[in-house]
Amino acid sequence: MYNNVVSGIFNHFTQNNISCLRFNFRGVGNSIGDHSNGMGELSDTKACINFLVNEQKCEKILILGYSYGAAIGCSAVNYSKTIIGYCAISFPWDFMGPEYKNFSQSEKPKLFIQGNRDNLARYENFENHYNFYLEPKKYRIIDGADHFYSGYEQEVAKEAYEFYISIIE
Repeated sequence: MYNNVVSGIFNHFTQNNISCLRFNFRGVGNSIGDHSNGMGELSDTKACINFLVNEQKCEKILILGYSYGAAIGCSAVNYSKTIIGYCAISFPWDFMGPEYKNFSQSEKPKLFIQGNRDNLARYENFENHYNFYLEPKKYRIIDGADHFYSGYEQEVAKEAYEFYISIIE
């Protein structure tokens, strides 16, 4: 599956010599399996983390997720000590239910990126959801961006990259 937001971040990170793992959840694109309303996808995320730790010997992992991927991926933040934090882009709190908000609670660094014209991960509810989270946390509002960030991919990628650099140093 191609996604402009995920691909923009992936390309920016790899162009800066940062290894990335990009994957589809079960039942998306050419991935096998069926969509399972979250728990199976969370299991997929944990399997990817296990692969990075056990097979690739990664010592620091930042989870970056967009939309549904933000809700699921960021919910694995406390799964491993190698996860140093997360970046959630348009986390769809209002669609996902409180369990994913609770799963993504952490004392690890967090960056939330939100478009101020997003009507799926509703911008008008952003501050209320953001205030739920423990420090350390940051947010960046992308002025003019809707949920799909068309034309804002590089700005999103730059924010995510700068956050990554700030927490690994």
